[in-house]
Amino acid sequence: MSEHGFHVHGPHDHELEHAARGGDDFSSRIAVTTAILATVGALFGYLGGATQNDAAMFKNNAAIKKTEASNQWNYYQAKSNKQNLAELAMTLPGTNPEKYKSEVERYKTEKEVIRKDAEKLEAASLDWDKRSEESMHVHHRWALATTVEQVAIALAAIALLTRKKWLQFGVYGVAVVGMALGVLAWLHI
Repeated sequence: MSEHGFHVHGPHDHELEHAARGGDDFSSRIAVTTAILATVGALFGYLGGATQNDAAMFKNNAAIKKTEASNQWNYYQAKSNKQNLAELAMTLPGTNPEKYKSEVERYKTEKEVIRKDAEKLEAASLDWDKRSEESMHVHHRWALATTVEQVAIALAAIALLTRKKWLQFGVYGVAVVGMALGVLAWLHI
């Protein structure tokens, strides 16, 4: 606006002013829908990232437990080798078999404890693997829900440009599908 009250603006400015005064109900609805979809999509994206991080952490824990189990099985094998040597020593001439017999029994007892520990660690590894797979499944649900919400936002932009009422209802339909996928992810289905 100039000092003398004379004001010139372009057609775009006029349309913006008209929409701001509430004269364009179609655009207002699409704008609100787009804002809601963007917010929901952002939440879905965040939750998808969180479940992906959980899956990676669970997989890492599985690898750690698997390594610990492998270490226990190596320890078990070392005790077996010592037991075998003690059993061999019992048969050698000029040795005291009773001395080696107690060592053989000790190694058998120690191996049993080691075996149980290794099996527990393997079971823990499998449990962490299962949790990782479940978390990745939920992550994929969140990712799909996010993608569908993004498609709804893109359709909203097309609806706004074309001003097609049927496309507006298409936006709502796609958005509902995205929300349903988000509910499935939330319920871990």
